[in-house]
Amino acid sequence: MIKILLLSLMLFSACSFKTPANQWQYKSTTAFNSYTQNFLSMQDTLARDDLKRAIKHAKKSANLTQLAKVYLGECALNISVGADNSCIKYENISNLLESPELNAYYRLLTKNITTEQTQYLPKQYREFALQTLNAESQKDYKYILEIEKPTSTLLCATLVKNKLDNAFIEELIQLASYNGYKRAVLFWLHEKLKQTQDEEEKKKIKKRISILVT
Repeated sequence: MIKILLLSLMLFSACSFKTPANQWQYKSTTAFNSYTQNFLSMQDTLARDDLKRAIKHAKKSANLTQLAKVYLGECALNISVGADNSCIKYENISNLLESPELNAYYRLLTKNITTEQTQYLPKQYREFALQTLNAESQKDYKYILEIEKPTSTLLCATLVKNKLDNAFIEELIQLASYNGYKRAVLFWLHEKLKQTQDEEEKKKIKKRISILVT
């Protein structure tokens, strides 16, 4: 019995997370992660509250890096579902920042990144950025589907949405569906509808959309 108790305590200790020293940053990040899930799943009231909390906690520090991350994250999520592609909130504070990483991500979102800046991107975006910059590339975007984070996959796909065929789009729909990202599902269904010529197939897509919105 004593051995079992000791083993349980050891497991609990191994699985416990150390509380970050700066609670404001931890709370801001946690709130934004919740915002991401609620925004993509169309839980709009919850998403708005989450975003407000993420911003509120980020504004507890004169270091604006966390606030900039929230603003860029909000912009990226909107872009990933074909909504407002303006990063105006980030732009308004960008002159107060000295972060090549954040600037590179912003330039990726606005399709204005340079080859030199790709080194500052998160790893999952580097190949995508280099491929889009390479004029001689075959533009085979299948590797986008292999990006580990589904939100990153959806973002990259949206940035080249006019170059994707319906088979690729259907894979994005399935990815978004698996993760419960209803907003992304609807966006890509509408994109598939735009590209579809067959009238019977159009009817099926419209029916899928109708089921989700009613």
